Amino acid sequence: MKKIEAIINNSKLEEVKDRLIEIGIGGVTVSEVKGFGYQKGHPEIEIGAQYVSDFLPKIKLETVVSDSSAEEVVEAIVDHAQTGYTGAGKIFISSIDDAVRIRTGERGEDAITF
Repeated sequence: MKKIEAIINNSKLEEVKDRLIEIGIGGVTVSEVKGFGYQKGHPEIEIGAQYVSDFLPKIKLETVVSDSSAEEVVEAIVDHAQTGYTGAGKIFISSIDDAVRIRTGERGEDAITF
């Protein structure tokens, strides 16, 4: 199994989510996160004072899929999250040793399929 974590622009969330549903990915965790990379900071105004924030708002998607589905998921995210600009995001792929569905006790790929 593979855990796929993708950091993408907020504006691409619905497009990526819709594509993941189309290819049969049934579970995704979405978090609002902040971070920085090549883009660096951007000016913000708070109570009349301007400052530079080093962190930009992004969306983090996480899903665990079978090894055989991992490449299709990565391609779907890349195809639908691309902006053509710096800061479009990153995808991280990790191996998962095991998973357990709490409700039933199912393990491994049985725990991540619907």
